[in-house]
Amino acid sequence: MAMPAFEEYEPAVDCGCAGCAGQRRTAAVQPARCPGHRHRATRGAGRALLLVTTAGVVLSCGAAQAAVAAAGSRIPRADTAAGPRPDTPQGPAGPLVGGGLPGTPAPGAPAGTTTRAAVIDRAKKWVAAEVPYDMTAYWSDGYRQDCSGFVSMAWGLGSNEWTGSLASFGTKIARADLQPGDILLFHNLADPGAGSHVTVFGGWTDSTHRHYLAYEQVRPHTRRATTPMAYWTDSSKYVAYRYKGLTGQADGSGTGTEFPGAGRFGPGADNAYVTRLGELLIAQGGRRFYGVGAGPLWTDADRRATQAFQRAQGWRGEEADGTPGPDTWELLLAGTGRKIPAATDAGADGTAGPAFPGRGCFRPGRSDSRIQLLGAQLVKKGYGKHYASGPGPRWTEADRRNVEAFQRAQGWRGSEADGYPGPETWRRLFT
Repeated sequence: MAMPAFEEYEPAVDCGCAGCAGQRRTAAVQPARCPGHRHRATRGAGRALLLVTTAGVVLSCGAAQAAVAAAGSRIPRADTAAGPRPDTPQGPAGPLVGGGLPGTPAPGAPAGTTTRAAVIDRAKKWVAAEVPYDMTAYWSDGYRQDCSGFVSMAWGLGSNEWTGSLASFGTKIARADLQPGDILLFHNLADPGAGSHVTVFGGWTDSTHRHYLAYEQVRPHTRRATTPMAYWTDSSKYVAYRYKGLTGQADGSGTGTEFPGAGRFGPGADNAYVTRLGELLIAQGGRRFYGVGAGPLWTDADRRATQAFQRAQGWRGEEADGTPGPDTWELLLAGTGRKIPAATDAGADGTAGPAFPGRGCFRPGRSDSRIQLLGAQLVKKGYGKHYASGPGPRWTEADRRNVEAFQRAQGWRGSEADGYPGPETWRRLFT
C-alpha cells in the first residue's frame, strides 16, 4: 500500500493576517510568502493540507481538519495564543493616512511636545468614539486603528509607529514612577505578532499599585479599564516609558486636570494634590470634616471626606475606601457628582449620630449624662486609657486627656487638640 502524500497550497502574497504581516515587517515590510505560517480557516484563502490516498479518495472534511490541526501544533501562530493574551496584530511604521487633522504634525516631522492632560484627552476621544480595532484601517485623524497607532495618536506623533519603534520616542522609567500619559510597552522580539502590545497609563486605581487605569486599543474597540500591573499576561515583560516631548510635567502644583495617581494620597502623603483634593471635597459639602481647611498633609479628615463623597455616589466596598481613584477625581473636578450629605442627614458611614450638645457641656465642674456618653464612646474607640474606673457624668482631667489623645490621632495640634470636644471631634467619635 502506497504511503499518503501531502499537497500544499500557498496563500496569496498580499494576505493581511497577523502572521504574514509580521513576516513582511521583518523582511523590510515587503510582501512575501510565509511558508511557515498556517492561516485561519476563516480567511478562506489560507494554506490547506489535503491528505490524498493512492486510490484517489480524498479524505473527509473532518480528517482534513485534523491534519491541519496536527500540523499547526508544531507551527507557532502569531494570531492566537493560549490564555488571555491581547489579540492585537499591528501594522508597520508608516506615515499618517490622509494627512491627519488640523494641528497634527506633518508625516515624517520630528516628534512635537505635548502635555499629560493632552495625552489623556486624546485617548478619551477614541474611547468615547469606540474606534473599532483594525490593523489595516485608519481613523479620521490619520492614525492606524491598532494598539501602536492608538499610542501614536495619544502621544501626538507625526507618524504611525509600531511596538518595535515606539520606545525610541520615550525614555525608560521605573514602574513606580508611572504617571498619566506614560505607556507600558511589550515588544516581542522573537515574534512581534505574538503578544506584543502597548497601553497608555491613566493612573493607579489603588494605593498598593497593583492595578491601574489602562487606555488601550483592543478588540472590539478602544477601551478604558482597570488592569492588573502590568498586564493580564506577560506582565514581567512590559516596560514603562515616558514621552520625550512631554512638557508641563506634574510639579506638585495640583492644578492639572489629569488624575495624579493613587500614590499621591494616603498616609504619609504631603503634596499640593492633597490640598486640591480637600478643596474639591469642601466644595462638594465636606467642610465639616476639616477643622482648619484643606492642607497638603494627608489626614484622616481627607480619608473620611473622600469616603463620604464616594458613598454619596452609591459606591460601597473597595470603591468607597476613602482613597481617591480616577473616577472620584474626575467627578470632583467636574463638580457633577452627588454632594456629601449634611451631618444632620447622616454620618460618614451612613448612620446618624447624637447631636453635639455644645462646648459649654464639657468644662471643669460640669456634670451631664452626655459627658458619660462621650467617655463611653472614647473607650469604644480605644482612647480610654486615662480612666481609672471608667467614665462618669462629671467632667474630669481624665476625660480631657482622653479627648486630647483622640484629637492628636486625627493629626491635629495646638488649639485643635486641647482636649475639649468641638463639633468635629464629636462627629468623628460618633460616626
